[in-house]
Amino acid sequence: MSRPLRSRHSNGMVTAEAAAVLPLLSLVALALVWVVSLGVAQVRTVDAARDAARAVARGGDDRAAVAAARRTAGDSASVDIRHESGLVSVTVSVHASAPGWLLAPLPPVTITAESEVEDEDAGSNG
Repeated sequence: MSRPLRSRHSNGMVTAEAAAVLPLLSLVALALVWVVSLGVAQVRTVDAARDAARAVARGGDDRAAVAAARRTAGDSASVDIRHESGLVSVTVSVHASAPGWLLAPLPPVTITAESEVEDEDAGSNG
């Protein structure tokens, strides 16, 4: 018995479909890698805000706190330190843009974290 003609021709169809879908799957995988890297950047930004707020609250100067935040979040981080009514509030922002190897024009993302702690020096002076 001979094989039906239809099954011989459908083998090449599966290969063509796979060849068409694989680049799309690769692009989705690269985008997922970028999203994971944004998650890591968010964690680093939160840690940087916490470290800087703690450093200022313990009596360190603002320059040392900014250096601590940038050590954790990266040199391009923007650090804002505010002293208000016995609290130290630190906001750390990092701008992240899609890497060039992603091959898709994605908008840049700003990651921001804020941390507030009680100013130990303000409490001892009052």
